[in-house]
Amino acid sequence: MKRFRRHGHDSQRDRLKQELFQFNKTVEHGFPHQPSALGFSPSLELLAIGTRSGAIKLYGAPGVEFMGLHDENAAVMQVHFLPHQVELVTLLDDNSLHMWTLRAHKGVSELLEIGRFTLSGPPGAIPSVTRVTAVLAHSSGELLLLGTEGGHVFVVEVPGFRELEENNISVEDVQIPEEYVGRRNLECVEALQENPLNPRQVLIGYSRGLMVLWDLDRRCAIQHFLGMQQLESVWWMEDGGNILSSHSDGSYCHWTVTGEDPQTEPDKQETPYGSFPCKAISKILQVSTRQGPPFLIFNGGMPRASYGDRHCISVVHSKAHVALDFTSRIIDFFVIREGEHHKGDPSALMVLAEEELVVVDLQNEGWPVFHTPYLVPLHCSAITCSHHVSAIPLKLWERVQAAGKLQNTHYSRRPWPINGGQNLAPDPPQRDLLLTGHEDGTVRFWDASGVCLYPMYKLSTAAVFHTDTDPNDNMNQNTEGEWPPFRKVGCFDPYSDDPRLGIQKIHLCKYSGYLAVAGTAGQILMLEMNDELACQTVESTVVDLLQGQEGFRWKGQARLDLRQEPVNFPPGFQPFTLVQCQPPAVVTAIALHSEWKLVAFGTSHGFGVYDYQQKSNVLVKCTLNPSDQVALEGPLSRVKSIKKSLRQSFRRIRRSRVSMHKHHPNNAAKAYIHFQSLHLAGVQDHISLRILQEINARLEAEALHEMELAPVQRKIEARSADDSFTGLVRTLYFADTFLNDSYHNTPALWAGTNGGAIFAYMLRLPPVERRMDDQVMAYPVKEIQLMHRAPVVGLVVLDGRGAPLPEPLEVAHDLSRSPEMQGYHQLLVISEEQLKLFTLPKVSSKAKLKLTAVDGSRVRRVGVAWFGSSRVEDYAESGLVVLTNQGDLHVISLPSIKMQVHYPCIRKEDVSGDRLLCLHQTGQGFYLISPSEFERFSLSARWVVEPRCLVEAPSQSRPTSPSNDHNKRCLSVADELPQVMEHALLNDESEYMRNQWPIGT
Repeated sequence: MKRFRRHGHDSQRDRLKQELFQFNKTVEHGFPHQPSALGFSPSLELLAIGTRSGAIKLYGAPGVEFMGLHDENAAVMQVHFLPHQVELVTLLDDNSLHMWTLRAHKGVSELLEIGRFTLSGPPGAIPSVTRVTAVLAHSSGELLLLGTEGGHVFVVEVPGFRELEENNISVEDVQIPEEYVGRRNLECVEALQENPLNPRQVLIGYSRGLMVLWDLDRRCAIQHFLGMQQLESVWWMEDGGNILSSHSDGSYCHWTVTGEDPQTEPDKQETPYGSFPCKAISKILQVSTRQGPPFLIFNGGMPRASYGDRHCISVVHSKAHVALDFTSRIIDFFVIREGEHHKGDPSALMVLAEEELVVVDLQNEGWPVFHTPYLVPLHCSAITCSHHVSAIPLKLWERVQAAGKLQNTHYSRRPWPINGGQNLAPDPPQRDLLLTGHEDGTVRFWDASGVCLYPMYKLSTAAVFHTDTDPNDNMNQNTEGEWPPFRKVGCFDPYSDDPRLGIQKIHLCKYSGYLAVAGTAGQILMLEMNDELACQTVESTVVDLLQGQEGFRWKGQARLDLRQEPVNFPPGFQPFTLVQCQPPAVVTAIALHSEWKLVAFGTSHGFGVYDYQQKSNVLVKCTLNPSDQVALEGPLSRVKSIKKSLRQSFRRIRRSRVSMHKHHPNNAAKAYIHFQSLHLAGVQDHISLRILQEINARLEAEALHEMELAPVQRKIEARSADDSFTGLVRTLYFADTFLNDSYHNTPALWAGTNGGAIFAYMLRLPPVERRMDDQVMAYPVKEIQLMHRAPVVGLVVLDGRGAPLPEPLEVAHDLSRSPEMQGYHQLLVISEEQLKLFTLPKVSSKAKLKLTAVDGSRVRRVGVAWFGSSRVEDYAESGLVVLTNQGDLHVISLPSIKMQVHYPCIRKEDVSGDRLLCLHQTGQGFYLISPSEFERFSLSARWVVEPRCLVEAPSQSRPTSPSNDHNKRCLSVADELPQVMEHALLNDESEYMRNQWPIGT
């Protein structure tokens, strides 16, 4: 009966789990990793980016985003939208072509792959004959012209990918002029361009320099342009009578379409950057204006000897000439034009570089860049840490916004030029911030409320310190008469002036506006919000974490030198005090309690507490193990004891042998028992011996099988106290709880180390009226040593109801009810191997949940979240979210610490993903999937942030040629295709506010 009752209870709990938990990867924030292709649809106003991993991403108006992934693990080489349609074609480096469409389903659009095609070619043809090098999406929307490595042009009907063999153009059909025959082979088709005034004429450009004007109706060559330099690109001007060609020697040529065949020389040939050898101009275009000269824009052409390493796009308009200088390789670019049918003046130049997207305003003087609402390079300097803060108060939000706007005055004031699609998602119900720390000492604030991760504000800490760089030393500064006229654009800068500036920990109090930022060289900066420009010095306090212990010599990095002179700090977060740890090791943990005006910090040598109101030390504790030479010598030291390494290796071998021997005695005992029983049964000795041998062999095989299938089903060996970095502080936690008795709660600091030690200190805070006069005192109360010495990665105190204690100032702002102080509190210790619950104040073990001993996983990150029911509005539960080294996310109930659900999330090999994962109080989170992209996920069935957008076919009818009128078809295709992607609706604001977490669950 007990089993049946339990089964019914479990079924009810399973239904509740489905209402509380649901795992979804929702959207990717940031800049695509390793972009390889760029496409643009003027009619849809959509931007497409293909990557080397086979992803295709579409962007329109802010919030309009789509993503698709090719089944093939191949790079996307080209992206082409079909004119005036909702389809696009991608070419992969495995020579396959793929057709995609934006199909409406349940009121939103989905990106679907609807077909794939690979050129077959004639029987027995070599691969180069069908290797596609150039693609032209014909303006009729019905044809693709595919130029190949062998010099042939194949004509394919779309969307069905039917090859029109009778319309193919072979090398023999081109009829090369006699003066060109024998001089050189044509090689591959480098470019295909359509006559803007006559869609039945196509220009074919071959890499050796020959260009051929081809008539699709008559199927013959009209004119040959005999270029002598290797061809890179061609551009047919909109008047239909002039052609530009760019070449490998850094020159470009003007040609006139006269109909006289052949044209042996260009009308004009120019080398923009002099007569010295220049790099190739890989792409060129010329766009006319209603009044005045046209814009000439080209990529490359720099003098090879002097500026061969520059990545430049040159823009020439009348007397204005600038070489836009990028810090990464340029993938592609295009020009957005205004007006009906997008035939007006050029509006913006959009450049896709390898590490960022830069959009230049061509209408305003000086050609400023746009402040991009998406595709911002998160990795402009390498990301070193991240911190998420939810439900930001409006006042702080507006102050951060205002500070960011003052930083962005050099950006273009025009609205974002790409506005395709409709964002159907409602406004975010709350304001969320994602803070990222970077290697160059900057902290960047991002609006993480919705689908777009929008940059709001950048804080730089470098001005506080003396660094080796000179702010006036800029090789890209414009000087009068400089040639080429370089101008640095973009924000990607992979080089750090000083690696010690790198940000390692961030903690922002959203109610008080205090910000704590800790760095690589043991520096902890305290900052507060100020809306005015300030010129001030920063006070410094040195904290000796070794506490004067003798015989230790720090061989690591030196600390940063603080500027003694006043520094100008712009409006925003401004530093007012600095805590400098000595030795200057990396800060590994930080905690801020803005109600008590205290900040706690920890390194590999110990931890301390600093009173930033009185600007004085409260507590210093050395946790260093005297035998830990690595921690003493610092991260730059390569001196490690060979004796110690050998000792650790032999210890591992000895443990493995012991575990092997544990199985064999048991097997022998079992075999002996079988042997004795067989003798009693009167079995003959020789038969018994044979059976004994079989039993032994079977038991040996079973033992080996158990060891292979379940190597983690074992006793966890205790870690040695001699292991490196046992004193490293992993976690710090402020709590108002019971330490001495069950009747008097007191402020406390809890610290956990890498060696499984937990320290508890009682804090005595003076009354409010004497806060500036009396000192904060700290007294050691408890010390716990975990048996296996596993690193402590998290500490949480649960109140009398079993709920986690609220954040500082939450109760004061009526955003959380007061913690229950009746009954006993509990301390939840999360180590790498297990979760263990202790009662307070006695610190007696109450319950535990093993992880490593069960499945071999180790805890990497933890966070507390609240999960609301998707069915019952007023029901929510708190849970502990745990990320393991296997990449799995576990949700564990509180206070019962029972496993609820688990989901695979991050690849096991992805080291940066779990290191930089940050968790959200509503069960959402972010982790890096590449150096430049965050993946957003949700564990909650109620709170999900996902794109919801619609793209409709252009209202205008597409142009068609007279010979193809009978081939007109509907713009919408694939109505019968299965669904592959569905975007969820962002929760309604009123529903969200009704179900706001954690008051009284």
